[in-house]
Amino acid sequence: RSYSGGGAYPSVSLTCPLPGVPKAVFATAESRERFETRVTVLENGLRVASQDKFGQFCTVGILVNSGSRHEAKYLSGISHFLEKLAFSSTAQFGSKDEILLTLEKHGGICDCQASRDTIMYAVSADARGLDTVVNLLADVTLQPRLSDEEMEMTRMAIRFELEDLNMRPDPEPLLTEMIHAAAFRDNTVGLNRFCPVENTDRIDRDVLHSYLSSYYTPDRMVLAGVGIEHEHLVECARKYLLGVEPVWGTGRGRAVDRSVAQYTGGIVKVEKDMSDVSLGPTPIPELTHIMIGLESCSFLEDDFIPFAVLNMMMGGGGSFSAGGPGKGMFTRLYLNVLNRHHWMYNATSYHHSYEDTGLLCIHASADPKQVREMVEIITREFILMAGAVGEVELERAKTQLKSMLMMNLESRPVIFEDVGRQVLATNTRKLPHELCALISQVKPTDIKRVVTKMLHKKPAVAALGDLRDLPSYEHIQAALSSKDGRLPRLYRLFR
Repeated sequence: RSYSGGGAYPSVSLTCPLPGVPKAVFATAESRERFETRVTVLENGLRVASQDKFGQFCTVGILVNSGSRHEAKYLSGISHFLEKLAFSSTAQFGSKDEILLTLEKHGGICDCQASRDTIMYAVSADARGLDTVVNLLADVTLQPRLSDEEMEMTRMAIRFELEDLNMRPDPEPLLTEMIHAAAFRDNTVGLNRFCPVENTDRIDRDVLHSYLSSYYTPDRMVLAGVGIEHEHLVECARKYLLGVEPVWGTGRGRAVDRSVAQYTGGIVKVEKDMSDVSLGPTPIPELTHIMIGLESCSFLEDDFIPFAVLNMMMGGGGSFSAGGPGKGMFTRLYLNVLNRHHWMYNATSYHHSYEDTGLLCIHASADPKQVREMVEIITREFILMAGAVGEVELERAKTQLKSMLMMNLESRPVIFEDVGRQVLATNTRKLPHELCALISQVKPTDIKRVVTKMLHKKPAVAALGDLRDLPSYEHIQAALSSKDGRLPRLYRLFR
């Protein structure tokens, strides 16, 4: 208090310690080793991975190497069914309500997400309830009842979701399906992630059990946890996941599909009236949506990091930034496209990467009368990727990517997913500081190299809306192989 008035030591600088005050002892960061991901492989092949993290709550889950890409020999839509059926009645729990009440005692919530290559069952709860949580996860994964009532409810939920997907103003999920179908025609990641309407009545308990017997095996699973002690998690895994016979039996299922993704390129078009997708006082204007993509690389390859930096450098977004003006405004798709062509409503870069392939694409939307110009502008941006890369824009993209990575990994569920996915794919995990070091090493020559390799491939195109003025696939392919990304001159003159 004697120092707070400022009169006691008027001549002492704020950067100097006050006379007579004990020397401050500052807290130091824990050693990095304590926060490394630990992995243990059980006798049945199940991998148990954990990451220590301070806090009362933990996130634990089971990730399975199973998704829509593995449905080649089965009815399409099984993974979508399993996602909707998750955390329903099991051998121990009579209903979903019973499961939720059990989790509620530990302040827990549950979720299941299925993607093209992974299905993930996760629970966030008080760390003291770990034994109950692992028991529940094992039961949900290996002992689901799949009752007739639950199957019928799931069919209704899927039909509703498919209707909603076709009615929503934002067509990005639909376009993502279409661009994958165009890029990987009828194989692996090109298979539909959503259950087709005609398959909802054909998928029954026997079909699901046949699929589960092939893909829900311990060697294709990872039990991951964040915020718990590794030894405790391994002990629970041995107790509830070792030597457990699943409800579909231990007999050998059909051979697992180990197909490698085959990039084909191509176009998928859906003519659709988009004039009434959002009625109201301020309706969304009628737009035509185009997504153009090229094959990138697997997340296991060294080029994955340069592609991630390139995607961040392209950036983009909608003509209105929901997070407030200024967000990502220095990316190429903002500077070269949205700022120069005010009639475009969206120009956004996306990068999808899998164990054996990847896809870098740009989504653009505009009035149907300006589709031709929009396609020309987007193809030109692909061509310009192979040009000179400014040192300032590259450093900004790398800094933005590292910042996004570190901010996302502040969240415990995100760390859980990162741990689970990396261990499922590689049996180990690259820590954030290792990824940041790799990002820092990316040079302009790396960007140019990966783009040159990418531009040699045939494009994948998805188009949705009024497509009367859409250039043909051959013209888009010719534009991507030209020096300036322009559509052929005769086409532009006589269209």
